[in-house]
Amino acid sequence: MKRLATALVLIPLITYIILWAPWIAFAGVLAAVCLLCFWEYRGIVAGHGVDPPGAFGFVAGLAVLFTPAHEPALLALIALGAITAACFGAADLRRVLPRAAALVLGVLYVFGTWRCAIGLREASPHWLFFAVALNWIGDSGALYAGRAWGRHKLAPAISPAKTWEGSIASGLLSALFGVVYLPRAIPGVSSWEAAALAVVANAAGQVGDLCESALKRGAAMKDSGNLLPGHGGWLDRLDSSIFAVPLAYAWVLLRSGRL
Repeated sequence: MKRLATALVLIPLITYIILWAPWIAFAGVLAAVCLLCFWEYRGIVAGHGVDPPGAFGFVAGLAVLFTPAHEPALLALIALGAITAACFGAADLRRVLPRAAALVLGVLYVFGTWRCAIGLREASPHWLFFAVALNWIGDSGALYAGRAWGRHKLAPAISPAKTWEGSIASGLLSALFGVVYLPRAIPGVSSWEAAALAVVANAAGQVGDLCESALKRGAAMKDSGNLLPGHGGWLDRLDSSIFAVPLAYAWVLLRSGRL
């Protein structure tokens, strides 16, 4: 019940923010969500026995989020800053490398992903809505199909509840959503392209879900946070989108000849 109630609040809000909100509102919500996800990521890092990123990680993440994409100098400066902060902030020098690595990974994992969301919305708000919504639909399909027919475990060492039956249902429902929504929302997109992108992005989202589950399991955590009743934390709710959104953005760049 808590899961459903949270979804009934979040889905209309996120739909409005993606499709119709002015840029300043979209950017503000995006930044807030990224900061919350990064805060939860810090908890996972600490659960692995690694010093979690400090203030520099939040500042570097916002820089990645709101500066032009594909800027290698910025990424290089973040990596150098991470090493510097780790070197001068660690009492035990054996912790420098994992501390710096955790910071860089977190910045790219959270903020780098959602920088792609900005690019998708600039191409069309419908691209971004599609990339996010297909995971909502796919996750629901996997949950209910897995409960009803799930017999074969997908990745038992990482997430024992997930099944191949649920995974297939997730992909099929995402493909159906893509065929129904995308050709009507984006001129020039065929049903075949919509179905193919939906299946590939859904598969990426399922990988993202499993990767976050692996990070949490390694940290002996069930959820990344507790801000979303029935869903856990923001990182739990968006783990699929973290993988699906960059893939969809790459697809848009490729079809426009910019990649």
